[in-house]
Amino acid sequence: MNPEIALSKNKIVNALGKSPDQFTRQDIVNFIVDNNIEMVNFMYPAADCRLKTLNFVINDLAYLNTILTLGERVDGSSLFPFISAGSSDLYVIPRYRTAFVDPFAPIPTVTMLCSFCDKDGNPLESAPEHTLHKACVEFTRATGMRFEAMGELEYYVIAEDTHRFPATDQRGYHESAPFAKFNDFRTLCMNYIAQAGGKIKYGHSEVGNFTLDGTVYEQNEIEFLPVPAEDAADQLMLAKWIIRNLAFREGFDVTFAPKITTGKAGSGLHIHMRMTRDGHNMMLDANRHISTEARRAIAGMMKLAPALTAFGNTNPTSYFRLVPHQEAPTNVCWGDRNRSVLVRVPLGWTSDTDMCALINPGEAVPAEIDPTLKQTVEIRSADGSADVYQLLAGLAVALRYGFELPDALDIADRTYVDVNIHAAENRARLDSLDSLPVDCASSADCLESVRHIFEAHGVFSPGMIDGILAKLRSYDPAETLAAKADPARMQRMVNRFFHV
Repeated sequence: MNPEIALSKNKIVNALGKSPDQFTRQDIVNFIVDNNIEMVNFMYPAADCRLKTLNFVINDLAYLNTILTLGERVDGSSLFPFISAGSSDLYVIPRYRTAFVDPFAPIPTVTMLCSFCDKDGNPLESAPEHTLHKACVEFTRATGMRFEAMGELEYYVIAEDTHRFPATDQRGYHESAPFAKFNDFRTLCMNYIAQAGGKIKYGHSEVGNFTLDGTVYEQNEIEFLPVPAEDAADQLMLAKWIIRNLAFREGFDVTFAPKITTGKAGSGLHIHMRMTRDGHNMMLDANRHISTEARRAIAGMMKLAPALTAFGNTNPTSYFRLVPHQEAPTNVCWGDRNRSVLVRVPLGWTSDTDMCALINPGEAVPAEIDPTLKQTVEIRSADGSADVYQLLAGLAVALRYGFELPDALDIADRTYVDVNIHAAENRARLDSLDSLPVDCASSADCLESVRHIFEAHGVFSPGMIDGILAKLRSYDPAETLAAKADPARMQRMVNRFFHV
């Protein structure tokens, strides 16, 4: 058996001996029959960015084949605000490649993510997952490359304070037990995510930790590996669902909220990206420097960054996090290994030094390992309020747009910084840069001004953009501004959006 398949935590992959993208309907049927699976769950994302669930008892083989082939009918008006009750029926069709054995179900269950189709049997144009699919297709058509992404999923675990081995306030980065209290919970989450098909890079405790009124708040992070962007979005959705379910089972609370109190680290959803062609990472040139292609893609993000907040920062508390000196971006710029910028080029494995042999004499880097594949670029603005499908679709549009800009390389040069832009001595440089929006209303204005770019080639439907604008403008910017200056009002707003 292929070692990659043999090491997979996904039980269906192990049993079938094939990768998920090769799963067929008959494969799913065979696994269900051979493993005494009694139920099938369909899950699909709705407008509130949560996964919805439809349960099926497996009555007989004919019924199983029917639901796997034809899907089922659902009420779209209860899932999406842009669908009227008078024409609300939608189809949900399972994507076999997403199948996994549900780790929470008390009855043996196979769960799959679904796509939406309209009354004519065509993909629903305004469905978040189909919007991402269209964006990826257009990116490849325009550039000849594949858009790959990975998320850094940050969250706080909240539980009663035991008063044992207290952590150092705001010094939780990579902390070990017993000072970090929820490492075991995080590793269990990682195992369950892997069982559901998630490709995980690593997990660790993050900077944020504090104790308040007898309660411990500890920030953690699970980071994924780069995969095709559509798979990346599915993995992030399932990961949030798994973390919440495990927290509920263990008696903890969990929040992905961008900010939960003043003066403490907020939680972002940093997205790393790379572009590949024929298995090669196009982010670097032949000299292992950031490539022309990467600089064009970055220029696209620089031009559309304010509008991208409409997909990645979707409620008022998002703008409590996007403030100076919190390792969260406020200005439109990029740089190498610089955490004060919007788009960061993280440290890559680009030197000629064989560090493996240096530390472990005689152990050279194997020929089959290509260190350049690890190079990505990271956008640091988004947070847990994001619709991950819309966010990744918006990023795919932004990267493609960079290849359409005649002055893309000039834009990349003008927006590059190699200093801490929040340092006093760099004030002039800071003042020369565009700023990110300060609230939902200004984010909506930024999106509306460039909506034609996101709607081009039919990627974002006008109805979807209208819905996003309406939601953002439903929040009072004066309320957000007042809450920024009043910790009590801020806390009330945080509580309102605690479970983004």
